[in-house]
Amino acid sequence: MASEREKSPRRGMCAAIVSMEGLAVALAAPVMTSIGGVSAGLALPLGLGFFVAAIFVAGLLRRPWAYWLGWVLQAVAIGMGFLISIMFVVGVIFAVLWGMADLLGRKIERERAAAFAELDRIIAEEEASSGDETSDDSAVDEPASDDSASGNAASDDSTSRS
Repeated sequence: MASEREKSPRRGMCAAIVSMEGLAVALAAPVMTSIGGVSAGLALPLGLGFFVAAIFVAGLLRRPWAYWLGWVLQAVAIGMGFLISIMFVVGVIFAVLWGMADLLGRKIERERAAAFAELDRIIAEEEASSGDETSDDSAVDEPASDDSASGNAASDDSTSRS
């Protein structure tokens, strides 16, 4: 499992958007045939092919170039508006969602990188200062506390009551 630093909010948001878009376009295929008059031989492969491509792109988003494939899918979805006009609206809506997910995801990743860099700096300073203190404390021997005796007496009382 990926550590908190390796998780990408951009990838998660974009994968969700492109997956939902693939499902919406796949479900639009029957609409294209019944209302739009598009032949089933064209609408079904187009809708299902777009769905498969969207899921494929969602899986590839670990690579930076896959985001460009996502933009290509946005253009294809808008281009489907030439087959049935409502796809212009659906395509633009998903393109805006994709763009916002990409833009906000990049912003969040920059802010997280800065926050983790600051955290690393603070931890390094604390380790350096505690390293200095431990070398000073190692010369002084502290007496052992007598808490163990009182702890044993309490446990003896609890066993005698049972």
